[in-house]
Amino acid sequence: MPKVTCDLSISVDGYSAGHNQTEQRPFGDDGSDGWGNRLHAWMFDTPDENRVEIERMASAKAFIIGRNMFGPVRGQWDRAWNGWWGDNPPFHTPVFVLTHYPRDAQPMAGGTTFHFVTDGIEAALREARKAAGDGDVSIHGGATTINQYLAAGLVDELRLHIAPFTLGAGTRLFDGVPPLNLEQIESRAASAVTHVTYRVLGGGDAGK
Repeated sequence: MPKVTCDLSISVDGYSAGHNQTEQRPFGDDGSDGWGNRLHAWMFDTPDENRVEIERMASAKAFIIGRNMFGPVRGQWDRAWNGWWGDNPPFHTPVFVLTHYPRDAQPMAGGTTFHFVTDGIEAALREARKAAGDGDVSIHGGATTINQYLAAGLVDELRLHIAPFTLGAGTRLFDGVPPLNLEQIESRAASAVTHVTYRVLGGGDAGK
C-alpha cells in the first residue's frame, strides 16, 4: 500500500540546516565550506556504503518540498530560479513546492516538473498522491515542512539519517510538533551516518 514517507539528514541534536541560508550556502552555517555540507556528506563521500538508503530515497513517485528547500528566493517570484539542482534535478517525478505565491509549473529535464501549491499542505498531498498513483509520496524537506506534516498526522514513515556532529542552532526537526509515538522498524550504522526508520503510530495519546 502506498505510504507517505519523510527522509531527512539531521545532526545529532536534530538540526537539518544552520542559520543564514544563502545561494552559496544552501544549508546555512553548518560548519562546512559552502556546498560541501557535512549533513549530506554520507550521500556524496560514501555513496556505495549507503546505496540502499539513497536508492530508497529516490524511489518515491512524487515529492513535496518547502519553498526554502526549493531555493533562497523569497516573496514574489521576481527572478528566474528553478531549484538548486541544475537543468536535470534528481527527482525525475513530479515535485510539489509549498509556497504562498502562485507560479506556473516548471518542467525540467529528466522527467521532473515543479508544481507550485498555494493551498497548503493537505492540498499538496492530495495532488502528490494523485500524481504518484500506486507509489509512495515523499515529504522531502526541509524540517519545517516535515514538521507541519508530522503535526497534522499525515506521515506514515520517518527515515532519519543522523550525522555524527552537533549544530547547536538552525532549523530543527520536531519543533512545534506534538508528542508522537514512533515504532523503530530499522536501524543501521555506517561510517559517516546512522540510518533510523520509524513507523509513525500517532500522537502521544495514541493507544490510551
